[in-house]
Amino acid sequence: MDLEGFSLSIGYRFTDPELLRRALTHRSHGASHNERLEFLGDSVVNCVVALELYERFPRLTEGELSRLRANVVHQPSLAAVAQRFAFGEHLRLGEGELRSGGARRPSILADSVEAVIGAVFLDGGYAAARQVVRALLGSTLDAIDPAASSKDPKTLLQEYLQARRLALPQYAVVATRGEAHDQQFQVECAIPELGIRSLGEGASRRGAEQEAAREAYELATRT
Repeated sequence: MDLEGFSLSIGYRFTDPELLRRALTHRSHGASHNERLEFLGDSVVNCVVALELYERFPRLTEGELSRLRANVVHQPSLAAVAQRFAFGEHLRLGEGELRSGGARRPSILADSVEAVIGAVFLDGGYAAARQVVRALLGSTLDAIDPAASSKDPKTLLQEYLQARRLALPQYAVVATRGEAHDQQFQVECAIPELGIRSLGEGASRRGAEQEAAREAYELATRT
């Protein structure tokens, strides 16, 4: 685990490197893991993004700002951030998670981003945390289109593809986890003509499809 190199990549040097080590430690690895930091980081990310949106879009209503924030602070977006900044290469995982590809799992990656931001908040305060959130989510914030915020991801993706005369996306359940009363679905959204395959997770198939569509839309509009 190259903590120094990772710190440089996110633009923040920790006074207490142990906070960063814990933020990158999944519960499968041991008792000192990142779940409490994730809890804290979730609130910090939401606060920072709310302030960014408030300042960027002075004419939007509370409801519109809330929808925009939900489109920024969600699992696929945070997992994409983790992939861009190579979080998975620095995660400490138990043997079972390592074997099953936990370092690539969207839920684990997204949680690690929130945990790292929680660690930055504890180590350097709000100003430092806001700086890191801007560094990690800046491109996502810059790409926001308020006019599209009222449409769900599947509708947005379908309209985008239809406008370009491309085939509609293909959705398929690739995995289910948990007991029958508490299942998690993993769905793949494929757009062969664009070479895009994205994954989404949710407590229902529909929710997982929406998350997969959201990630696919972000990938399609970046190409």
